[in-house]
Amino acid sequence: MTTLVAIVNTVSVMVIALSLVYFLSAMIAGIHELRRVGSALRTQGDAVYRDPFADEPGTFDVYFLIPCLNEEAVIGQTVRALAGGRRSTTIVIDDGSEDGTAAIARREGGPDVMVLERTLPDARKGKGAALNAAFRLVLDHVAERDQDPERVLVCVMDADGRLSDAALSHILPLFEDPSVGGSQLAVRIRNRNENFLTRFQDFQFWSMSAVTQFGRRKTGTVSLGGNGQFTRLTALRELGSEPWSASLTEDLDLAISLIANGWRLETTPDASLDQQGVESLRRLVIQRRRWYQGHMTAGKRIGEVWSNPTISNARALEVSAYLAVPWLFDLPWSILWHWTLASLIMRADAQFAWATSIPSAIVGGLLWYLVTFAPAIFTTVVYHRRDRRVGWPTAVLMGHAFVVMNYLSFVCAWGALFRMARGRTGWDKTTRTADEPRTAPAPA
Repeated sequence: MTTLVAIVNTVSVMVIALSLVYFLSAMIAGIHELRRVGSALRTQGDAVYRDPFADEPGTFDVYFLIPCLNEEAVIGQTVRALAGGRRSTTIVIDDGSEDGTAAIARREGGPDVMVLERTLPDARKGKGAALNAAFRLVLDHVAERDQDPERVLVCVMDADGRLSDAALSHILPLFEDPSVGGSQLAVRIRNRNENFLTRFQDFQFWSMSAVTQFGRRKTGTVSLGGNGQFTRLTALRELGSEPWSASLTEDLDLAISLIANGWRLETTPDASLDQQGVESLRRLVIQRRRWYQGHMTAGKRIGEVWSNPTISNARALEVSAYLAVPWLFDLPWSILWHWTLASLIMRADAQFAWATSIPSAIVGGLLWYLVTFAPAIFTTVVYHRRDRRVGWPTAVLMGHAFVVMNYLSFVCAWGALFRMARGRTGWDKTTRTADEPRTAPAPA
């Protein structure tokens, strides 16, 4: 029994150490990359999401693809915001909606919007299938319009996505580098003030995901998401007539495929995208469970990454570490965390034997707090600096809620594993709510 306890304790320490090293190294790499390019954490903290075409260079033809299934609550504002680009076309893919999605898209988007209506039994086969249908339409239009495929980009947007002002002026120049095959924008949660859950999602996206994505610029392995995803048409064509897979996270699968083909994936600190956060816990669990299942399924491609001679060791290591996170950290830690907590409680006298006086208790307690809550402290500072409108009390609360909200990850990771074991691959769509009408700023 003593040997078993020693083994479990050793494994616990290893998992804690590895997860801490991975997290801090990813965050520090992101901050270093921001400084290297002359940017800062606060960049885009006060971004406005109204006119993505301001100062547009017009150097590429851009096709915006918006897969929709019953999105009448949000699609109107999205297509209005994407209308008026110099060289852009918006394609709304109505994937068998039962509401007024198609009619609203046509009315609000006007002549700048095309609606591709898919009907059953072809519709509702997943986001990847909808995007592939639109991809074929893009190829047809590029040929009909005699556009240069080398100067065509495809952007995937969700029905609730909004690009920041002048976003295109920062995104298009990235693709002047012929090695860049894709780019992903950082995401903010538009309704972050709605409740604790939406604020926490903003904290995750803006203070952690975005910063670690900046770090991945070093290896050109920025992970693609399903909203604000820009890809080069020629890079997509290399993947065949159906570049998006049937995976529950077709965006991550696409990123791996592009990296395997030798393309660099980029991001920029000077443009971002905002979207709705999920407002109920039940819906958030469903969404994150789907994300986990897709992420965990993508882990099978680690061997493909390492066997590809065109991928450098640094790129392969970064991609592998990212794909292995649910398997090496989330699932084991969901068990080891409770083991460690129980050991701390049951052996409290031995664990805190150093607290022989008030000064030693204070110093020791402070050191214990700094080590135990290092990620919470780090992300608290980052979140406040990313957006100075976020006060210290809110930043501190979100940073420390990160520890408690690990239970969301535990539940979703195990739920995903259970679905995988049962062979379930059904796609649960995220439900959206109507946005508050946006008002124009008051005149000076």
